[in-house]
Amino acid sequence: MKKMTIMLAALMMMTLQTKGQNMALTKKQQALVAIAANEAKGNIEGLKTALNEGLTQGLTVSEVKEALSHLYAYTGFPRSLNALGALQQVIKERNEAGLRVEEGREADPLPKDYDALKQGTKVQTQLVGGKPFTYAFAPQTDYYLKAHLFGDIFARNNLSFADREVVTVSAISALPGCEPQLQAHVSGARNMGVCDEALKEMPALLEAKIGAAEAERLRGALAAVFGEAYSPVQTVDFSVWPKGQPNTAYAQYFVGNSYLAQLEGGMANVTFEPRCRNNWHIHHKQVQVLICVAGRGWYQEWGKEAVEMTPGTIIAIPAEAKHWHGAAKDSWFQHVTYHKDVQEGASNEWLEAVTDEVYDRLK
Repeated sequence: MKKMTIMLAALMMMTLQTKGQNMALTKKQQALVAIAANEAKGNIEGLKTALNEGLTQGLTVSEVKEALSHLYAYTGFPRSLNALGALQQVIKERNEAGLRVEEGREADPLPKDYDALKQGTKVQTQLVGGKPFTYAFAPQTDYYLKAHLFGDIFARNNLSFADREVVTVSAISALPGCEPQLQAHVSGARNMGVCDEALKEMPALLEAKIGAAEAERLRGALAAVFGEAYSPVQTVDFSVWPKGQPNTAYAQYFVGNSYLAQLEGGMANVTFEPRCRNNWHIHHKQVQVLICVAGRGWYQEWGKEAVEMTPGTIIAIPAEAKHWHGAAKDSWFQHVTYHKDVQEGASNEWLEAVTDEVYDRLK
């Protein structure tokens, strides 16, 4: 089973390689994004998948170890050590499966007269943009930052400054409440050689591999640094109510992307991305119940005003009522749904799409 899982991960990464050939982020950097964000979240299973993809993508064991060790300065030793343990397990499983594991080169030894504080001050000055930075409020922390983080850790040359900032930005994007540091490291990444195009590619990678909240956090930081307009999107925590799989069977009846997770007792959780809504439709000979569990959305019956749905809103849709429901413009939306009072011959009738003209009237 483990060998099959690893083989599937390798196959998935080969597909992603084809899609990502024209990206500004290198293939290795694309892999580091998912590795760093999973490490920061403490998601060991997600991290193992990302590690397998990264090693298949061409990352060496030395580069991955360095990235996970680097992150202890940003996410703490517990996360870093757990991640290194996961890497050991992945290497063992790949070796047993006969899959690619390239050790790579270790960092060059530092000269005997190496001055960590002096070099770290220089590196930190480069990262913040040529202006000396001193954290006078806590001198000891200032010393740790200069001498240890930017002097000792950044001096290890088996990972470039640019790669280190890709790792750091990805990890901090996964940490709620660290927006000031995230903005600082977006600026720092530019000063360390990460091009703007590469930075702007990272939210999509985070959304595809980690989650909408992490991607949205980075989009906000990028907009702040680049001086661009930004409209925040409310996200939801899919660990509470599952996102499920793409709702492909009913995609023709939706504007935008929706996802379906079957629950016990004949219930289902439907997730809508921002602006996604289903077509006008009618439930014949049955009542549909909607319970909003996350985000913000809308319900509207034909000829009536739309009703805003927020967590806890419950709507029982009468049989034979023409209606639609979906997400707000600026929010993901999840509702649990089931049917009651189902009579013989019950059915659904799908009708026309909800036009942008109708939808955009809603606030």
